[in-house]
Amino acid sequence: MFDIGFGEMLVVGVVALIVVGPKDLPKMFRTFGEFTGKARRMAREFQGAMNDAARDSGIDDVTADLRKMANPKKFGMDALKDATGDLSAWNPDEADGKPPSASAGLSPDRAAAKAKIDAAYAAKAEAKAASEAAELSGEPEIEPATPETKA
Repeated sequence: MFDIGFGEMLVVGVVALIVVGPKDLPKMFRTFGEFTGKARRMAREFQGAMNDAARDSGIDDVTADLRKMANPKKFGMDALKDATGDLSAWNPDEADGKPPSASAGLSPDRAAAKAKIDAAYAAKAEAKAASEAAELSGEPEIEPATPETKA
């Protein structure tokens, strides 16, 4: 606060000793100390009253926000969480909150084609599982019957 070095303090002390005198110097220092103590007490009471008033008026919320803003990393993460909070519950495939069924919205022809593809996929999966089971058990592999195409 004050830029006073040791040499300057020594000069002030010598001047005070000469002006006040050695007899009244301790009395002056005691009075100065009491005055400083009273000033500090008054400042502390004032600061406490201002903090109470701020707490009663709700300005603490504003100061909490200001403290968050003073820390850019924390403020950025809070802002990011606020911005993405609504998006975390959103699912683009759900129009009404329910997941769509696999063939919802398909035309009858496409639904029939999908059923045919699903059946073929299931048959291939069963054939693969049977071939793997036969390979593990050591039995000869049996070829599944496939319909012959006429050319």
